[in-house]
Parts: sequence; C-alpha cells; structure tokens
Amino acid sequence: MFNKSSEGDTLPAARPGSNSGGRSHLSSDLKITGNITSTGIVEVMGEVQGDVDAKTLVIGTEGQVSGKVRAEAVEVRGHLNGSAACVQFTLRSSSVSSVTVTYDQLVIESGAEIEGKFAHAGKRAQA
Repeated sequence: MFNKSSEGDTLPAARPGSNSGGRSHLSSDLKITGNITSTGIVEVMGEVQGDVDAKTLVIGTEGQVSGKVRAEAVEVRGHLNGSAACVQFTLRSSSVSSVTVTYDQLVIESGAEIEGKFAHAGKRAQA
C-alpha cells in the first residue's frame, strides 16, 4: 500500500486497475515549460514552469515548481513559487517557498523558508 520514494518518505502507492494513476518521476536533468496533469503521484526533481494538477505532488530537494498547484497532497522539499490548493500541505525543513496556499492540513518543519499567505479551507468556507 505504501512505497518509499527516493527522498525516503512514504507515499501511497497507486492500486492496479484503479483510476488513481501511476507514479511519474521527473528527474533532475528535466526542465518542463507547460502544464502537467496526472491522476497519480508526480515527483519533481527537476524544474517545472507551469501548473501542476495531480493526486499527489512531491517536490524533491533539488526540484523547482513555479505555477499553480492543485492536488490532494503536496510535499515540498525544494522550491515552490506560486499558489497551491490542497487537502494536505507539507513544507519540509529543506523547502524554500513563496506561495499562497489553501489547505485542510498543514505541516511546516523547523528550518523551512516561507513567504506567503495561508488560508484554512474550512475557515474560508465559513467566511
């Protein structure tokens, strides 16, 4: 049910035959200019300049994403610039982010560099 990623964290695995998609690993030598859409897990170790829509987005320590992110879960170990709408948003200690985030669950590790605005989705819905 869980797989270890190259960063050592535990991510849910895609179930065979389900609509949850697979796992896409964008290596460190890859630069994408354009939007990415996936029904599974997207791991960015390189650079993406564009929007990302996925079930789960993991930005590795050397990874960079600039754009709008929509996902159930977002884990940032590298750089994120833009906006994110997600259920679970995690900033690891190695992350550097300039972002506007709408979330349900938020984790920020000590050492994370953050500039941005955070809004809890439940609070926004009540306003």
